[in-house]
Amino acid sequence: MKKINEIEKDLYACLQCGYCRSTCPVYGQIGWESATPRGKVFYLKQMAAKSPVDRMLGRDTKINDRFVERVFQCTSCAACEHNCHVEIDFAHLWEDVKEWLIDQGYGPMEAHKKIKERVMEKRNPYDEPKAKRAAWLPPETKVSDDPEVVFFTGCTEAYRMQPLAAATAKLLDKAGVRFNILGEEEWCCGSPLLRTGQRASVRDDLAPHNVREMDRRGWKAMVTACAGCYNTMKNDYPKLTGKPSFKLHHISEYLEKLIKEGKLKFTNEYKKKVFYHDPCHLGRHAKVYDAPRAVLKAIPGLQLIETPYEREDSQCCGAGGGFKSAFNDMAESVASERVKQAVAAGAEVIATSCPFCQVNLNAGAKKAGLDIMTMDIVQIALQAA
Repeated sequence: MKKINEIEKDLYACLQCGYCRSTCPVYGQIGWESATPRGKVFYLKQMAAKSPVDRMLGRDTKINDRFVERVFQCTSCAACEHNCHVEIDFAHLWEDVKEWLIDQGYGPMEAHKKIKERVMEKRNPYDEPKAKRAAWLPPETKVSDDPEVVFFTGCTEAYRMQPLAAATAKLLDKAGVRFNILGEEEWCCGSPLLRTGQRASVRDDLAPHNVREMDRRGWKAMVTACAGCYNTMKNDYPKLTGKPSFKLHHISEYLEKLIKEGKLKFTNEYKKKVFYHDPCHLGRHAKVYDAPRAVLKAIPGLQLIETPYEREDSQCCGAGGGFKSAFNDMAESVASERVKQAVAAGAEVIATSCPFCQVNLNAGAKKAGLDIMTMDIVQIALQAA
């Protein structure tokens, strides 16, 4: 557990230049300096060490409810980090600050507390029974006792986006891939807790369990269609449990591999103009940009639209970091701005590689009154296969 003086180096590295302001999706909605990364850094600095003027005037900066809310109003998009001239690791800094605030008795948000309670009791944030975790699996799809890859479904696909989970299984089946799932022994990857400063439960319980279940079976490769699960296992698990023994793929990377090997072929045209939305956790966090585009470009008839707002400069959908669960209305407003960009670019369909992005962008389209659908690249690929 980091203390505030342990992150002072980053606080004092901040130049207060403001390059993080325009890229912060929450600042775009709130418009107050206190919502910007530099505004929160400035406030933290005052708590870490009072200036001579503060001491002379008797000013004492303290944690208050508004500051706590501002810290938790973060989508974990890492746009501030990408635009930071002194390369502050903001993505993890905000997680450390959230954890520090909780340790001081402030936060998390009520919605985040409930997420933790449900995850620890039911092993998913949706309060669904563990016994139904594999209920999405199509009856005609057979799993293998000797799998080439394990499909880590993730909580959202298992319980809220079952058609996406089924599409992934069907696509792997079409390509002749032997696969299996962990079923009831697949627990939440822990991303919702990590992003909201509730790290200990992931380190001590969730991450070790998921790694142990793979090791116990001797399975050597895993694929997931969730950007949050992928980022957590790729970037967080090695710090929490040591580097996992199995090889990890995002589904876009695995599909690109199958296409190159000639195992996955597209025979149906998909004649639409498609805008690809880079999920923050797959893009800026995990640096996977080319694989999803390679899959889309391999589909006959599909026209991939290029815009300035993609890859590292992609704008957040608003669903990450626990933001949607605690501030849903604002999250949908963030998404509506992203959808407007796609429509302005001439898109007929928005494609993405994250179930959270898909849900929130569709909600954003509805809020903006725009008739455009967001689909996962897996669903588009299945139509073309």
